[in-house]
Amino acid sequence: MTSRPCKIAVAGTHSTGKTTFLRRLEDELARRGFSPRYVHDSAVNARDLGFPILRDHTFESTAWIMAEAIRLETVASLSADVILVDRPLPDALGYLVAALEVTGRSLTPGRLERLEAICTGWMGEYDLTFVTQLDRDIPIGPGRDDDHEFRIAAGLAVSSILSRVAPHAKVLGAQDADEALALAISFAERHRGGA
Repeated sequence: MTSRPCKIAVAGTHSTGKTTFLRRLEDELARRGFSPRYVHDSAVNARDLGFPILRDHTFESTAWIMAEAIRLETVASLSADVILVDRPLPDALGYLVAALEVTGRSLTPGRLERLEAICTGWMGEYDLTFVTQLDRDIPIGPGRDDDHEFRIAAGLAVSSILSRVAPHAKVLGAQDADEALALAISFAERHRGGA
């Protein structure tokens, strides 16, 4: 049986500390002799191709983002022993659910369920999943979408989806970062040791 990289994912709405946490984890893993690979959100690439995102997400933009995330994670497995996923598949689905909610749109029956089935199937690839919590007192980062209604709806939708497809996801709050970092390093070290 061939070994596979350890995969650690962080989900949640934007400007909740995902990237900051994962970059810190990446540095610490590299310092400990790992070969980590950071895989980022593909929404900007989707937008650059012409897909609508954020409040305007569609089934097609979500399917593309999910497929691109799977591709990027799979390519990372060629060179990494730890893959750090900034926005796993449930994020894309959560953003679609939020977009439909805040705009009053709906999808043809069955389409949302098919996307959730993909999320459910892929979640088994993650060894450890965190979900960030929105702290409304922390300002949105520069250059980020500042639609507060949508940001809140996306956070709630991502959390709701994760409660179904990854009920053991760990909450990652600003005050929990050190504890979460230690947990993630422990997971990676156990994986490397074959435990």
